[in-house]
Amino acid sequence: MNIRRKRQDLILEIINGESIYTQEELLARLRDKGFEVTQATISRDIKELRLVKKAGPQGKSMYSHGNELSSDYFHRYHSIFSDTVLSIDFGMNTCVIKCHAGMAQAACAALDSMRLEGVLGTLAGDDTIFVLCKTTQSAEQLKETIEKMINV
Repeated sequence: MNIRRKRQDLILEIINGESIYTQEELLARLRDKGFEVTQATISRDIKELRLVKKAGPQGKSMYSHGNELSSDYFHRYHSIFSDTVLSIDFGMNTCVIKCHAGMAQAACAALDSMRLEGVLGTLAGDDTIFVLCKTTQSAEQLKETIEKMINV
């Protein structure tokens, strides 16, 4: 595992284990763990990890992993997917989502806005969406996620 990946894994571990409110706090925690990094590196890591600030205790904003598939996604996109998606399957690292006629682009836009990890890109036609995933495992995870949303 390379240094960047180790550092980013540690960042996720830190923000999941404690409340981190500023980049300076994150920088200090990383230095405590033996990583000599700059504020610019932390800033890049935050962007690459898609960390976001959300309300913490006493209303203070703290870092959180913005790519978690929370129940908000299921509530927000449930009606779009349950009303438009008929089926999903995958082969290797590509998923194929079948939709009602004329609805693939709406479902694809909703899928894109989820920014799911492992999804490289999407392409929608009239009733079909192709999703290119990084790996076969990420395609399988996407299939399971969509199936939960459409109650298959």
